[in-house]
Amino acid sequence: MTSVSVVVPTRGGARTLPLLLTSLREQTHPDWEAVVVVDGDVDGSADLVAREARDLPVRTLVLPENRGRSAALNAGFSLAEGDVLVRSDDDLGFGPAHLARHAAHHEAAAAPIGLVGLCRNVYPDGGSYARAYGVPTDARFRAAAYAAPADRTWRYWAANVSVTSETWRTIGPYDESYRAYGWEDVDWGYRLRRAGIPVEIHADVEAEHHGAAATTEDRALRAFYSGAARQHFLRTHDLGDGAALLGDTGAGDGLWGRAVLSVAAITDERRLRRLGDVVDRINRALPRPAAEKLVALLVEGAAVAGHRAGRTAGAI
Repeated sequence: MTSVSVVVPTRGGARTLPLLLTSLREQTHPDWEAVVVVDGDVDGSADLVAREARDLPVRTLVLPENRGRSAALNAGFSLAEGDVLVRSDDDLGFGPAHLARHAAHHEAAAAPIGLVGLCRNVYPDGGSYARAYGVPTDARFRAAAYAAPADRTWRYWAANVSVTSETWRTIGPYDESYRAYGWEDVDWGYRLRRAGIPVEIHADVEAEHHGAAATTEDRALRAFYSGAARQHFLRTHDLGDGAALLGDTGAGDGLWGRAVLSVAAITDERRLRRLGDVVDRINRALPRPAAEKLVALLVEGAAVAGHRAGRTAGAI
């Protein structure tokens, strides 16, 4: 029987951790453990996990201060004892066969693989952002991921992925220089690609994501931080502008591209907080297609602005 370890980095995850732990309680796979790494306890997450996991094979490691997601992941993986190592965010929910399916894919593989399960964003409260942008954009993202050619699947290495313990030792730890939001996972997926290990995306290991952006402000800030982290990734691996490798060249030409660049030119973290709220209020009165375009303009402009800045004052 293939044993499975689930590694969960968390900071401020007290609201969503119970959902994850409940889904772990329902797993059909008989041989699993979870390692929850609390990256500086700011909301009682450590006590919450201890209470919820009294009758579950869950261990908790509490870091005394915030060290960043990469450091928390590395600490968790160093403690994990399973044959298959599943990386999970603290705001996911799994179906009962989730861990069994992760294990089965690795058992069936003729050679080492990296396994990606996409995350379906859950918007329980709806709202103008979810209606205008969140739901349709999520659907397009997932469709593009399933259609991605084999040499691009590593780009989707993220919150619900797995490798064998042997592959983890081969690739090595996450890069702890990623201290803000985003791209530490893409970096690890890129290292899988460089090592010649194929990355496969399978629909039967999808998970629900309960921590998706729920407002335009939140989504635009994530885009800004991700843009800055993208710059760090390109510099770390000496990849220039990354166009050939990543297949996305920024705003591009044409009227839309010029509009995105215009937004980027006047955008920073402080302005994004105000602009996002304004967009959500305007969108309540707009037809859905127009509202989607307005959100997309701010999100894409924020990503370009973050990439240009290359650094952030804060993170989420």
